[in-house]
Amino acid sequence: MRIGSSVFLIALGAILAWAITPGLIPNVDQTMVGYILIAVGVIGLIASLVLASPGRSRTRRVSETRSVVDPNTGETITRNESRDAGI
Repeated sequence: MRIGSSVFLIALGAILAWAITPGLIPNVDQTMVGYILIAVGVIGLIASLVLASPGRSRTRRVSETRSVVDPNTGETITRNESRDAGI
């Protein structure tokens, strides 16, 4: 669950819990459904913030070195390349 969907669930739950007149939806306790949506949204928001924190290293750095001899001059050319490889 991403941050946007968590905020959406919190907003939807708040609307159901506090803004709509109780009994508008028959046979459903919309206040309880609103509180459940708020709780799920808060849990999703906390989880997405923890997973997106900069301290968590989900990426790894890849380094590559290539050495080539120039046939004209006989000079050795070394190329270093490093990049982030991850999701």
